[in-house]
Amino acid sequence: MLKILKVKSREILDSRGNPTVETEIYTRSGVSRAGVPSGASKGVHEAVELRDGGKRYLGLGVTKAVKNVNTTIAKKIVGKSFDQEKIDRLMIKLDGTYNKEKLGANAILSVSMAFCKAYAREHSIPLYKHVANLFENKKLLLPIPAFNIINGGKHAGNQLDIQEYMLLPTGAKSFKEALQIGSEVYHELKKLLAKDYGRGATNVGDEGGFAPPMSCYEDPFDYIMDAVEELGYYKKIKLGIDAAATSFYRGNKYYLEGQEMQTNDLIETYIETANAYPIVSIEDPFVEDDFDAFAKLNKKIKGVQIVGDDLLCTNQQRIQKAIIMDSCNALLLKVNQIGTITEAMEAAKLAMKQNWNVMVSHRSGETDDSFIADLAVGLGNSQIKSGAPCRGERLAKYNQLLRIEEELGKKAKYGGKIKWQKK
Repeated sequence: MLKILKVKSREILDSRGNPTVETEIYTRSGVSRAGVPSGASKGVHEAVELRDGGKRYLGLGVTKAVKNVNTTIAKKIVGKSFDQEKIDRLMIKLDGTYNKEKLGANAILSVSMAFCKAYAREHSIPLYKHVANLFENKKLLLPIPAFNIINGGKHAGNQLDIQEYMLLPTGAKSFKEALQIGSEVYHELKKLLAKDYGRGATNVGDEGGFAPPMSCYEDPFDYIMDAVEELGYYKKIKLGIDAAATSFYRGNKYYLEGQEMQTNDLIETYIETANAYPIVSIEDPFVEDDFDAFAKLNKKIKGVQIVGDDLLCTNQQRIQKAIIMDSCNALLLKVNQIGTITEAMEAAKLAMKQNWNVMVSHRSGETDDSFIADLAVGLGNSQIKSGAPCRGERLAKYNQLLRIEEELGKKAKYGGKIKWQKK
């Protein structure tokens, strides 16, 4: 148990210049701080961020959420002792809504994350080891990074419908080598894009990936593979996408490159693309409530993990439905989708009991908080998605993983050997 001496919350800005919540928890061992991320492509079933509305910050201020931490939550926790589950359950009960709309998931999560850090600090153990203890996991694993190196959809201002094109260095022998591969491919890709499209094509999107003026969904794969082959890394990488298909779904139809498609058409497109390129991961391939379509693709495609993000929203009830319908074989874990560390871990545990893969994820609106790096290692069966090897808020996570790997020394194990389609 850990006694909380003081709580202080404030409004800060995230990587997109929008307000978010940062909270500090004071204990006898010092101060622990956590900043909450925010997404651009949000699932309708996510826990609710509390925003102020009005003119200030164009309605995106979070002073109400900050006040809820400094008053409502603080009154219930300051001067008292907790463990992680106890403090999270208290805040869930205090909010009293199914989606945390009263206090705000951003308010609750800031306290939950800060407390998790404070507990590790108080007991003089690294955060990733504390996470592993909470998760009852004895197998620490450095996650495979999924570098989002070309951006489209809501993450960029180009004509690409697919939101993320990712590079996964599965053949690396360590996280350090994986990061090196990611960085080298990123910079080689930059050269190729600048040569063919001009320097403007190397402008970056929200998550650090390039946003070239492309519209053909296959072109990014070709450029990435050209960069990979130029560097001789073909045997060390795989590819992945986040289709974020809800963004190109209108009137019960999908529109990819302006071409009208039914669900079965899109399924065949994904299968053909996965056969043409070394794709091992497809995230949100269909509109966010179509469990049936996910299940059809999961059944038909081979050697590819089908990742549920907007479909699942790190929500146990939705994960359970996906398990019953065999809609996915991988969970995208976003702590702010559910609002507490306890619930996020419960979601991961439910998925892993079904032999699913778990990909811990950032959001497009990030802070310099590196919490998810420790979370990924502590869960022990993880991949991590934190954008391109570019921009400080993205590299904060990757650099923390370098430190963890160095600290673990000979005990460090990299998760490159993974089954991409688990049944």
